Amino acid sequence: MKKLRVLQVNKLYYPHIGGVEKHVQDLAESIKDEVKVKVLVANTSFKTVVEDINGVQVIKIASLGTLASAPLAPSLWLWLRRLQPDIYHFHFPYPVGDVSYLLARVKGKLVVTYHSDIIRQKRLLALYRPFMSRFLKKADVIIAGSPNMVANSPVLKRFSAKCKVVNYGIDVDRFKLTPEVEKNAAALRRRFGGRNIILFVGRLIYYKGVSYLVEAMRDIDGMLVLAGEGGLRSELEKKAAQLGVADKIIFFGRAKDRELPALYHACDIFVLPSVARTEAFGLVQLEAQACGKPVVSTNLPTGVPYANLDNVTGLIVPPKDSRALAIAISRLLDEPELRRQLGSQGKKRVETEFTLATMAAAVLDIYREIGEGRALRGEGR
Repeated sequence: MKKLRVLQVNKLYYPHIGGVEKHVQDLAESIKDEVKVKVLVANTSFKTVVEDINGVQVIKIASLGTLASAPLAPSLWLWLRRLQPDIYHFHFPYPVGDVSYLLARVKGKLVVTYHSDIIRQKRLLALYRPFMSRFLKKADVIIAGSPNMVANSPVLKRFSAKCKVVNYGIDVDRFKLTPEVEKNAAALRRRFGGRNIILFVGRLIYYKGVSYLVEAMRDIDGMLVLAGEGGLRSELEKKAAQLGVADKIIFFGRAKDRELPALYHACDIFVLPSVARTEAFGLVQLEAQACGKPVVSTNLPTGVPYANLDNVTGLIVPPKDSRALAIAISRLLDEPELRRQLGSQGKKRVETEFTLATMAAAVLDIYREIGEGRALRGEGR
């Protein structure tokens, strides 16, 4: 049987670091043996290059720079016409990509993975909304990472008839406790003080809510490790000093890929204290669970509490509530059996429901349904 030709379209690609970029790379590499997949993204300079990255052809087209975090690639619509795949698979939000698709007037089927709502760029959203609606109406299927996203996104509510939930997948083998990882984790535990280690992994930016976690450390007997960089680092350091908890917080900086598994295995609890809908899922929760660690995260109307089930894989607290964070973290530190149970249940759930293989299989099923004319066609409003 002839293989389907699939074109993944996103803002950027490896080596650019980002949750969506990593997802696109993982998906492309996971399905490359079943379909003919190419990736079309913007370059970080005004130069078009074609690369082979781990067996996937990646076309990085010339960019004029960025506007509201969206790369401006003026020739994108021409490339969409030129490549002519059977299926265009766009990763939303990328307004430049959506408008380029509408301009190109191509014939292939359209799949859209809806990663998150557009939250902060409200003025630009008002201008873009008509194009966004038209683009999503044309989609044969819209993929969401959680049922929470479909139920609570003001955009996806309009298109729920054509939405399908596909769990995000991670490479669980990457987080196995090998002898080398165990050795590195033990060294990190000694470095961090040996007991009651709380870990955060992510950028130090507004919607991650790290300031509330810093406040919570006033009432926690433990060491907080912040693995990440961002514009709020100096502000957080100042706040820690003012609250008298600077000696309980380690600003680890951005963790290298090889350091992450050891960091997760070194900690006792993982915390994601996000405070805004910009946090659409929180894949780091799955990574921590793959290492058998319980998670404390917040009850956002997104996929965050879907990734971390309350009292199943961890504990859920209200956002922007440092006291609730402190209580949940202290409870897990004080109850080792509960910590072990939630960590074990989280590990099992990730290994059965959130692997690269399960994600790839679900996406391939959608491609085949489209190819056979069985896609959902709810039009939205």
